[in-house]
Amino acid sequence: MKEIKTGMNSTAETTVTAEKLASAVGSGSLDVFATPMMTALMEKAAAAAVAEAMENDETTVGTMLNISHTAATSLGMKVKAYAEVTEVNGREITFKVSAEDEKGEIGNGVHKRFVVFGEKFMAKTNAKAEK
Repeated sequence: MKEIKTGMNSTAETTVTAEKLASAVGSGSLDVFATPMMTALMEKAAAAAVAEAMENDETTVGTMLNISHTAATSLGMKVKAYAEVTEVNGREITFKVSAEDEKGEIGNGVHKRFVVFGEKFMAKTNAKAEK
């Protein structure tokens, strides 16, 4: 792993489609951008922020989210998520995350990711199913 520094950042963007509505993913009954979809977009931005520091079989996995979804977003609108590294503690990385649609902020919070070796991680995960 190359050095991960505070301030590393990235963005991720999407357009709210029918598949990303709360009514479609089961997180609510209304036709608005689903909280799980906003969360996934924030995680995508965070993973991208440190992707260039990963070497060989290294990757990051999400371990904690503490977010607020503060405003609704309609079908067809664009959403952008931001992630910035605020702390690095060994292989644990803390990010400040936020999301906005075309009218302003819709969510914010803190996200943590952990650096793992992909093959080892998947072997351990798959072994759970064999027990």
